Amino acid sequence: MLTTFGALAPIFLLIGLGWVLRARGFPGDAFWPGAELLVYWVLFPPLLLVTTASSDLTGFRILPIAVALIAAILVTAALTFTLRGRLGLDGAGFTSVFQAAIRNNTYVGLAGAAALYGEAGLAVMGIVVFVVVTLVNLLCVIVLVSHRGGVMRVRELLVSVAANPLIVTCVIGFTLNILGLGLFDLARSVLDILGSAALTLGLLCVGAGLDPARLGRNPPVVVAASALKLVVMPLTTWLFCRLLGVEGVTAATAVLFAAAPISVSAYVLARQLGGDAPLMAGLITVTTIGAVITMPLVLALLT
Repeated sequence: MLTTFGALAPIFLLIGLGWVLRARGFPGDAFWPGAELLVYWVLFPPLLLVTTASSDLTGFRILPIAVALIAAILVTAALTFTLRGRLGLDGAGFTSVFQAAIRNNTYVGLAGAAALYGEAGLAVMGIVVFVVVTLVNLLCVIVLVSHRGGVMRVRELLVSVAANPLIVTCVIGFTLNILGLGLFDLARSVLDILGSAALTLGLLCVGAGLDPARLGRNPPVVVAASALKLVVMPLTTWLFCRLLGVEGVTAATAVLFAAAPISVSAYVLARQLGGDAPLMAGLITVTTIGAVITMPLVLALLT
C-alpha cells in the first residue's frame, strides 16, 4: 500500500497545488475556465490518441473488460436508485448523487495509470475511458433530462455523446491501431508535446475546482454518495473482473479508474441540465479529498 500511495501522492499534491493557486487568486479567476477548456479540447485528446493508436493491445481481453465495466456501472446505478427514498432526495438532488456514483475523473485515472503501470496501464486506460465515458455520459444525460421534466430525443442524445472529444479520440486511435496505420513521426512528436502538458494542467484544474465551503452540505447524502463512488464502484468493478477472468494490469487499471473521484465536469452538467449544482460541488470536493486515502487502500486490497 505504501508503494501505491507513494506513486499516487504526486497526483494529489498537484491537485492540492491547484487549490492553493486558486485560493490565492493566482494567476486570476479568469484563468481556470479557459485552462479547463484548453485541457479538454486541445491537450487531453492528443494524449489519448497517441496512447490508443500506438499501444500494443496484444493479449488484452477487450470484450471481457468492457463487459465488466458496463456491469459495474449498471449495478452501481441501480443501487443508487434504491437509495433515493431513504436519503429523501428531490429530483435535482438525486441527479447529482447519481452522477457522483458513476462519473469518474479521467485526469486522475490516467495520471494514476501512468504512475503505477506505465505504458501498459495507459493502453488499457484507453479502452476503459472509451467504454466508461460513453456509457456514463448516456446515463447521466438521460437521468438529468428526465428528472428535469424534459424529453431528449435519441438523435440529440447520440449527438451529445458523439461530440465528446475523448470518445471521438479513442475511436480514431483504436481505428488507426487496428488498421496498423499508427501515427507519422511528425504527428506523433507534436501530439506527444501537447499530451505531455495535459495531465499536469488537468490536475491543477481539478484542484482549482474544489470548493471546501460546500463540505458541510447534507452530510448523510454526502457520505452515501461518497461511499458509492469510492467503495462500491471499484468493488463491483473488481468483482466483475474476477467473474469474467480479467486479471493483471488490465483489472488493476479498471479498478483504479473506478476508484477515482468524481469528475469536475459533473458540476458543469448539473448546472446546465437542472441538477443540484451546489451539492455536486460538495461531492466533488469530498470524493477528491477522500480518494487520497481510498484509492491506495482499494488498490492494495483488491489488486
